[in-house]
Amino acid sequence: MILPGEKKKLRIVRILSQGAYLAEENGGTGGDEVLLPRKQVPEGAAPGDEVEVFIYRDSGDRLISTTAEPLIRLHEVARLQVREVTKIGAFLDMGLERDLLLPFAEQTYEVKEGSYVLAAMYRDKSNRLAATMKIYEYLSTASPYRAGDEVEGLVYEVSRNFGAFVAVDDKYSGLIPAREYEGEVKAGEFIRARVSAVKEDGKLDISVRKKAYLQLEDDGKTVLLYLNDNGGRIPFNDKADPELIRETFHMSKAAFKRAVGHLLKAGRIKITEDSILLL
Repeated sequence: MILPGEKKKLRIVRILSQGAYLAEENGGTGGDEVLLPRKQVPEGAAPGDEVEVFIYRDSGDRLISTTAEPLIRLHEVARLQVREVTKIGAFLDMGLERDLLLPFAEQTYEVKEGSYVLAAMYRDKSNRLAATMKIYEYLSTASPYRAGDEVEGLVYEVSRNFGAFVAVDDKYSGLIPAREYEGEVKAGEFIRARVSAVKEDGKLDISVRKKAYLQLEDDGKTVLLYLNDNGGRIPFNDKADPELIRETFHMSKAAFKRAVGHLLKAGRIKITEDSILLL
């Protein structure tokens, strides 16, 4: 059966004015065939010859083939440019005469015309090709990285329950776990991070935070900067609500308490019942 999204070798069954009709080796005339437009037919081609083509659908929703190389294939992940945003979704340039639909339901953040998105190609329930930014299942777990390595990647989705999902090098599965995600990064952002662990299944746990002693110093500087910019006073102490701390300092309550404790021990601040004061 010939399905869209595949690149395969097909046999020329017959050649007409509109182009060559192709079928699988065991296919018969008039059966499961697909058109290769005249301009795509190799010079000198004849019935019985084999041609390697990519299968997709034309503007009339009919199966068609091409010898051109698409920018993405079925179940692959690629960075594609947004050609247009319409009422039904965005259309991505996949390197062929027809663009690839990215439905709104498959977008993990708002996309804009001219921007590039990391997406995977899939077939929908009607066997039409479409794109999704929910690429978790399409990413590889066979990365070359080890704990402690520095990596780069795109945050493609954020979940309150799981954390921030990252496509390392646009192809490896990475996650900033919820316990470490402080809202520092958003979906659509490109980040540099450190591999904190490699799981048994090959997926990467990553962190945008530095090693503990370095992060403590940075967090302390963040608290001091706030104090200097706000009259030497924080209007709550280290017992404040975690969400208030997160919104103000973009760090967890635990990280905030460590930073405040470090500054207190160094004699830089004073903690009262309802505030923190700069000394």
